[in-house]
Amino acid sequence: MGNDPIAAPAPLLPVLYEDNHLLAVIKPPGMLSQADETGEMDMVTLLKDDLKARYQKPGNVYVGLVHRLDRPVGGAMLFAKTSKAASRLSESVRSRSFDKLYVAVVHGSPEAAAGRLRHFLRKDAGRNIVSVHHKQVPDAKEAILDYAVVAKQGGLSLIAVKLLTGRSHQIRAQMAEIGCPLVYDRKYGAPAVQGEQDIALWSTSIGVAHPVTKEWLTIHAQPPKTEPWSRFRDDDFIRARSILPLEGM
Repeated sequence: MGNDPIAAPAPLLPVLYEDNHLLAVIKPPGMLSQADETGEMDMVTLLKDDLKARYQKPGNVYVGLVHRLDRPVGGAMLFAKTSKAASRLSESVRSRSFDKLYVAVVHGSPEAAAGRLRHFLRKDAGRNIVSVHHKQVPDAKEAILDYAVVAKQGGLSLIAVKLLTGRSHQIRAQMAEIGCPLVYDRKYGAPAVQGEQDIALWSTSIGVAHPVTKEWLTIHAQPPKTEPWSRFRDDDFIRARSILPLEGM
């Protein structure tokens, strides 16, 4: 009995995919993607600690951040475990071959069941909020997304969203601009409701060419079975992937 192997500790976060080069996990809503001046726990630090513990690695562990999720947003997030993988994934992000699909629950429903939104967003860093403009203004950046209504339930709509640009608060601000703020997103005009939780925005799928094998890799993460996600069926979230499919699928 004294020679029994010691079981490796369980990962700190749900692991969606892992190999020698990549690690995909579910980011909890409310956690920072990377460290900031607050000193609060962030994904990169947490995963470094996790890898050191699980693989009993001495010294520093490499975790490369290649894309971000806004703090209130949860779901699939992909990290590099080597600098080579990080460099190649970062190039995929720059060339827009790093594909991401989000789902959101919004108040009401867009006038068109599917479409493309194009605005210009200007960030007020002091207030941590962006303003939406319909033409170019100083310091504003172009923001483009595709969306499709997946299902409707009790005055709410489940929306699939693909970003063509990656701007801070982009989905939140652009959906609010067309009169469909995300549920619980008071910052962008959602009505107050009882028992408020994290905003209803979730990174549900990532698609990218593997940085080493070059094979297309697809990662999925279902939203939690809590309000308002629980109003919709599992089939609705699966159908979202086919309505706005990732490249390579």
